Amino acid sequence: MGGGIRQLLEQVHRLSRRSLFRVLSMGPLPTHLAFIMDGNRRYAKKRGLEDGSGHKAGFSALMSMLQYCYELGIKYVTVYAFSIDNFRRKPEEVQSLMDLMLEKIKSLLDKESIVHEYGIRVYFIGNLGLLNDQVRAAAEEVMKATAKNSRVVLLVCVAYNSTDEIVQAVKRSCVEKADRDVERIQLVDIEENMQMSVAPEPDILIRSSGETRLSNFLLWQTGNSQLFSPDALWPEIGLRHLVWAILNFQRSHSYLEKKKKQL
Repeated sequence: MGGGIRQLLEQVHRLSRRSLFRVLSMGPLPTHLAFIMDGNRRYAKKRGLEDGSGHKAGFSALMSMLQYCYELGIKYVTVYAFSIDNFRRKPEEVQSLMDLMLEKIKSLLDKESIVHEYGIRVYFIGNLGLLNDQVRAAAEEVMKATAKNSRVVLLVCVAYNSTDEIVQAVKRSCVEKADRDVERIQLVDIEENMQMSVAPEPDILIRSSGETRLSNFLLWQTGNSQLFSPDALWPEIGLRHLVWAILNFQRSHSYLEKKKKQL
């Protein structure tokens, strides 16, 4: 009986979302959403949970957000999963996060995972050489396994920060110009060598926990992005926050488009 009621409620929620998304689709929709998933540790501490529980809850929130984006027809989703600066945390905490990351990356390969269900292509963006061998190998395996998927593109920024991405792009540009004149390096050369060049610039950047800092995330790509900072901790992020962000985007869409054309 309990299972039947649960299924009925899920169907009602699904139908309600479809109706809501149909209304949202009457206006312009973002092509690319980026998320700074802030507040996992505070979520666990606030509820007296053990270490790692907040990040597990955060992963569930991410899966729900991917589902909503798929249903809305949003093509690109980028998440800030692990900063290069996070390696400065206590070694035992870093190891715990790496273990959890390995577990979650491997779960993306399961046949019943959301990646296969929705045809999601996964990119891992960042200095992957900083990861341990197991995590790096798992990330490479997921990228290879999803290379032919095209419905949604998920970009997971891990061992990443924006200044490192820019420096590496400049270095690659210099190497390409080695036999010619390095002084002829153009903006387009650097942009083509950015790891994030596989996706358009984000339309909306959402950072949970009410924080308004970019924390060295997508500094090159977010000059024209709309920022949204709900007070909810990342594991608490839900449909209402996404809908509100999109409504704000639609309200200022024409103004932002005019500003882009003036650049």
